[in-house]
Amino acid sequence: MNAIALLSAAKDGVLTGSVYALMATGLTLVFGVMDIINIAQGILVILGAYLSYALQVHWHIDLFVGLLITTPTMFIVGVVIERAFIGRLKGPEKTAMSILVTYAVSLLIEGALNMIFSVNDVQLQASYVSKSFAIGQVHFGFIYVAGFILAAVLLGSLYVMLYRTRFGMSVRASLADQASAALVGIDVRRVSTITFGIGVAVTAAGGMIYGATNSFNASSSYDLISRLLTIIVLGGMGSLGGAMLAGIAMVFIGDVVGVVWSPVWSTMAYFVVLVLVLLWRPQGLFGRASARVA
Repeated sequence: MNAIALLSAAKDGVLTGSVYALMATGLTLVFGVMDIINIAQGILVILGAYLSYALQVHWHIDLFVGLLITTPTMFIVGVVIERAFIGRLKGPEKTAMSILVTYAVSLLIEGALNMIFSVNDVQLQASYVSKSFAIGQVHFGFIYVAGFILAAVLLGSLYVMLYRTRFGMSVRASLADQASAALVGIDVRRVSTITFGIGVAVTAAGGMIYGATNSFNASSSYDLISRLLTIIVLGGMGSLGGAMLAGIAMVFIGDVVGVVWSPVWSTMAYFVVLVLVLLWRPQGLFGRASARVA
């Protein structure tokens, strides 16, 4: 494998992987606080992409400007889903039941999207989507670089929220132990609702970048959720840093194997690495066997 191909694989891993990490961050954050496995995260990413598509086609709003509308909209969608469905789950079977409930929510949203937009593939368009620049012999797509910057800003904002705000302190307390958090006066129910809303809100940005770099329809959510779940499993359920590392690793490993061996095996290689890591550390790279989250 030559140096240029390796640099290109590393570039793709960082740029594309960071966007996957952003989408997976919402999934792992929700699990950490609520013990909920949100199977609907994939279709919510696609919903975010379709919202950007609708704003662009009907109102000619730029993709990035549209995030000022789609992000709060997706936050509200998340709050409604949590209040209507997730918040009603109680007891020791809560995590297992969340898989069924969020899968049902996913099917409802998928059906609605198929009715509104049809099953035909679409893709977000903008002048900068197809443009690129080169540094040496390595080419960078503008949309991928912009997606990386956007992901870095949003992930950085999440970090600041978690470690520099009072609400973040409540989230971290809930991450560690919900019962103890409630005993010291934290409204765990409110924290859970807002956290789920934030976890869904980040799908607006992830969906926009995904829709600009891939053709998609409602069924694209199945491939997405499989990727997002493997990211948080490899990184460690509930670990934000683990999600970032695993997202980059997923794309990097796939690209390297695709160049060195065959594109047919690029996806399989990541899952092989996932299995090997889990045999060594069943809790994932940054998960803790003795705690709920990392």
